[in-house]
Order: sequence, then structure tokens, then C-alpha cells
Amino acid sequence: MSGIPAQVRVVAGPGELEDCFAVRREVFVGEQNIPEAEELDAYDVHAVHLLATGPSGPVGTVRFLHGEPARRKYAHAGVADDLTAVLGRLAVGRAARGTGLGATLVRAVEEEARRLGLTRVYLEAQTHALGFYERLGYAAYGPEFDEGSGIPHRAMSKAL
Repeated sequence: MSGIPAQVRVVAGPGELEDCFAVRREVFVGEQNIPEAEELDAYDVHAVHLLATGPSGPVGTVRFLHGEPARRKYAHAGVADDLTAVLGRLAVGRAARGTGLGATLVRAVEEEARRLGLTRVYLEAQTHALGFYERLGYAAYGPEFDEGSGIPHRAMSKAL
């Protein structure tokens, strides 16, 4: 990653989780006008959260679900096994954009998923971000859809 140096780690406690939420509020609520009640959901308690911090504090975050919570939340997508990590809520704050942090966060999810014995990553990407994920080895499939935010998405997947 060039630009802002950042350290990525699995969230260890409530304070770090609130740091994740602060980045998500900045990006999704503040910039994309997603209602906070939709952005911060009941699945956060079940997710593995990763946080990127730089010299001035939190700069990025991502979460993933696996097992029963992933099957429940993503039943519409056919995520029906215990070996899939479902990546979501990837957010990079304005100050860290263009530094490679998004790719670093996705790779950190893949690494943590492998450590947990998972074999695939599924995600629902905003269509403007398809190229980003394709460069990281993800393949889009199925039709474009709106997952409720008013922003078009596509399903993507990658074997680990």
C-alpha cells in the first residue's frame, strides 16, 4: 500500500468495533446516504470485523460472515454451506482512498477466512466496484440487483 501507512487487524473489542462503525458511517451514511438503521445491522454481532488504522486513527474496515449467520442473511444468494465467507461493509475513509487500502482489506479477509478453514468468498459488489474486485480475482455472475440501498449490485465469488 502506498500513501497512508495502515495496520489491519481483526477487531478485538467494543472500542475497536465502534471505530469500524465510525468509518462505515462516514462512507455509507454520510457519503452514500444509506440510512444508519440499514447500515448497522443485527449481523454485526456475528461478523468477523477487520479494522485498518493509520497514524491519525481508523481509516478502513470490512466485515465477513460465515456459518449459520451467513446462510441466514444470504439465503437469497444460495450461500448454503459452512465453508463460505461473505464479505461485506468494505469502507475506506476519504483520507485513505487511492492508497491500496481496499485491496489490503480484501486480502486480509481472505487470509482470515483461510485461517478459519473457509474455502470461498462471496460478496455483493456495487456495480461501480466490479473492476476493483475483478482485479483481485473475483468473478461476477448473475444479473444486476438492488439489495435495498438503491445502489445496483452484482454477486461475485472467489475460491480460496
